[in-house]
Amino acid sequence: MGDFHQSGEITTLHRFGSRDITRLEAEIKKLSRLRPIALVLPTIFSELEGTALPNILSELKEVKYLKQIIVALGRFNKEQFKYAKKFFSVLPQELTLIWNDSPRMKKLYKLLDEKNVSAGADGKGRSAWMSYGYVLASEKSKVIVLHDCDVQTYDREFLARLCYPVVNQDLDFEFCKGYYSRITDRMHGRVTRLLVTPLLRALRRLLGDLDFLKYMDSFRYPLAGEFSMLADLARVNRIPGDWGLEVGVLAEIYRNCSRKRICQVDICETYEHKHQPLSEEDVTTGLMKMGIDITRTILTTMASAGIIFNEGFFRTLSITYLRTAQAFIEKYETDSAINGLYFDRHMETKAVEAFTNGLKIAGDQFLEDPSGSPLIPNWSRVTSAIPDFFEKLIDAVEKDNK
Repeated sequence: MGDFHQSGEITTLHRFGSRDITRLEAEIKKLSRLRPIALVLPTIFSELEGTALPNILSELKEVKYLKQIIVALGRFNKEQFKYAKKFFSVLPQELTLIWNDSPRMKKLYKLLDEKNVSAGADGKGRSAWMSYGYVLASEKSKVIVLHDCDVQTYDREFLARLCYPVVNQDLDFEFCKGYYSRITDRMHGRVTRLLVTPLLRALRRLLGDLDFLKYMDSFRYPLAGEFSMLADLARVNRIPGDWGLEVGVLAEIYRNCSRKRICQVDICETYEHKHQPLSEEDVTTGLMKMGIDITRTILTTMASAGIIFNEGFFRTLSITYLRTAQAFIEKYETDSAINGLYFDRHMETKAVEAFTNGLKIAGDQFLEDPSGSPLIPNWSRVTSAIPDFFEKLIDAVEKDNK
């Protein structure tokens, strides 16, 4: 069937060629009068020195419908922060930089720790979470949109398609996940292709068609970092601070939203960004670390819904996942062949073997501590514990930006 096919638990919004971007943006600008949009950009300093972010800024300069742009700066020293202020000053929209390593912000993170509502360790999850808090505190936007800053193939249509499903209140969506093709001269997206999808299929084979598994398996690219949502969801959603961020967000959306108010949208023809090393010899970094964190997030979410896991289950899951992933390799090889793509079966097999080892590690970690990594508290809990935290946040950010 053609790519208008709807499958799974959530609505899929396809990309049938390129729509007139001027007309699409004009419609979003009109719609954003009722639902103003805040764009959150989590970044690290190396991205300011790369080629992707300057192009992203060049495209964003032409976007007229954004109410706010919040740039979350991770691991910036004082000189780098000064450079970032100048670097992002080309944007004509209302711009706010959140310098997460400033003395003022460190005091706020310390206060959160003292009040037992810790935001966890430094990372993309914490930076994004604090940005959501700023959007809520400023009370200027009704929609939050987030995308990464390493997208080599970025253009205005990318952002517009991500915004549209949620900013258009007639469509009645609360959350929209972006998806795209990860193909150049070969297939990319190894963690999605070779770990997440085979793992979900293996779990469905062993546990049956549980609602959560069907929901997760409905997303065409569950590890995509791009999404839009109603800002009020940030009040109730908790998120992981580790590599399980994207899967953890989907788990919280599953808990807090009706399925009919969740969608995914094809946002671009192709997507290219920096690639992480597999790091099969070092499980504390690269795709191995990512895979372990993602697996633990899935297991913890299912356990919280009443699923019981033990050593015997994980032994069975390991072999079921391996056989499922090996079958997927055959499918990817055939798909690559008919499309004339380069395919390295040996490297694909090595990746699956590494992810199998990672699955065993994740299982052992889960049995040792089923609660997993603590989630960052939602903003409702934070403002309950510290009623004036939003005022403190606004004050810190404004003084840093002067």
